[in-house]
Amino acid sequence: MAVDYSPASHYDRVTQAWQYLLGDELHYGVFDRGDEDLAEATGNLTRRMIDGAGLERGLTVLDVGCGTGAPACDLAERYGVEVVGITTSPVGVETATRRAAERGLSDRVRFELRDGTANGLPDESFDRVWVLESSHLMREREALVAECARVLRPGGRMVLCDVMRMREIPFQEVRRRTAEFAALRAAFGSARMDTMAQYVDLATANGLVVDMTEDLTAATLKTFEHWLGNAERYRDEATAALGAESLAEFEEGSRILDALWREGTLGYGIFSAAKPEGA
Repeated sequence: MAVDYSPASHYDRVTQAWQYLLGDELHYGVFDRGDEDLAEATGNLTRRMIDGAGLERGLTVLDVGCGTGAPACDLAERYGVEVVGITTSPVGVETATRRAAERGLSDRVRFELRDGTANGLPDESFDRVWVLESSHLMREREALVAECARVLRPGGRMVLCDVMRMREIPFQEVRRRTAEFAALRAAFGSARMDTMAQYVDLATANGLVVDMTEDLTAATLKTFEHWLGNAERYRDEATAALGAESLAEFEEGSRILDALWREGTLGYGIFSAAKPEGA
């Protein structure tokens, strides 16, 4: 039977286990000092996103690929914004909605089953669009950025961070490394990695003005060490949620990513962009 590697199927399968392996925020960490624990490091990445978004009380935020809802709830609680989180994962919507209710935030945060590449939301309906580590699973990247720009109000801002391709990978190399890339797909879903330049070009083509880019490759490298440590620390819990075979795939995938970071093939980046007034 063919394996479904779609984002919805992937996150439905891994969400429970990944809260042990990656932490509540389900994303990479930025290790500014190097000795942070994973929770502090993931918080560092979220703060960079907040700075790029320029959050202010009363703004409306679209969280594209909202995961378990932890960042959306934090934004509403700490910055007084209203958030709509969207994902193609029913498990994600259920988990995030429960989190918001438990934190007493249901009046300011809601989560909906929608596709970031065709979200169906009204034009110019949000002040900020937030895309935290979800774009690599959306192969229709052009449609994703176009949708983000469409729903932004003039004067609004988009901020995005994700795994990025740091160099061209020749076809012969792709063929030679088929087993590695298949292992990554099994562990982390079917992804497409673009360069920062490609993201910037897409944003510009959709009328946005990119005003910040940052290469976070070196700062995110220690993430894999922490993921592997969590796989050992929470082996029983992760195995119960994910299965022994899938946990082994996660560990193998983490080691492969560590090597790809070190050799300069993959890395991590963040950018922010503004939609001009009168656009």
